[in-house]
Amino acid sequence: MDQAIAPQTQGFGVEVRGAGRVFPGGVTALLGVDLSVRAGEFLAILGPSGCGKSTLLRMIAGLDHSTSGSVSIVGRDPARPSSDIAYVFQDAHLLPWRNVRRNVELPVELAGISRDQRRQQALAAIEQVGLTDAIDRYPAQLSGGMRMRVSLARALITKPRLLLLDEPFAALDEITRQRLDEQLRELWLRRGMTVIFVTHSTGEAVFLADRAVVMTKRPGRVILDQSIELPQARVGALRATPEFAMQTRGLYAALEEA
Repeated sequence: MDQAIAPQTQGFGVEVRGAGRVFPGGVTALLGVDLSVRAGEFLAILGPSGCGKSTLLRMIAGLDHSTSGSVSIVGRDPARPSSDIAYVFQDAHLLPWRNVRRNVELPVELAGISRDQRRQQALAAIEQVGLTDAIDRYPAQLSGGMRMRVSLARALITKPRLLLLDEPFAALDEITRQRLDEQLRELWLRRGMTVIFVTHSTGEAVFLADRAVVMTKRPGRVILDQSIELPQARVGALRATPEFAMQTRGLYAALEEA
């Protein structure tokens, strides 16, 4: 790992042991899932539609619960506020009557942070995602990619140690998606938080993550756990290299099997 750009480990670890989730009506979404995520790691989760990827992410976030096994956040103080964990959904879910700055401020406003302090924190988060010029615009005035960057800034304002993303760029065009992938990777390198990213794209998983797991169709379980052997610093041209193609082949084969 290049020590000049390697992130300092500031994230939480995650331990999933034999976790299952059965929904009312008897639908088994997950069965016997085992997964360890190191503090400061960037992990991608892939699998066919309906395999339980989002359910697993929600269980890690505490938005859902396992009906068997266990899911735990390693290193988290139970007394700490929930802002230690941030969740980014596939849709940006912005409030249309608030401009960019006020949308980003929302989590710390709800936490009771003073107006001046939350404004300062929002400006810093907006700058991190490159939206300073759009700070006074409203969601209807933003492109899809810009709205997702606002959603990401809103997650980052709480300085989370665990960032969970559920296919946040899936609805975007390919060029915008690749640019946001590059930006997210750079943010992770700077912040050193733990990131778990759900995606359907093998190329996105390989570009973003240092490790990827593939899940089977429902009931979901992990069938492949693959380290991504690529440089820490990644630019768009990497996607055209033989090394990149080699990393995606293993994930694609596992998806076909799943």
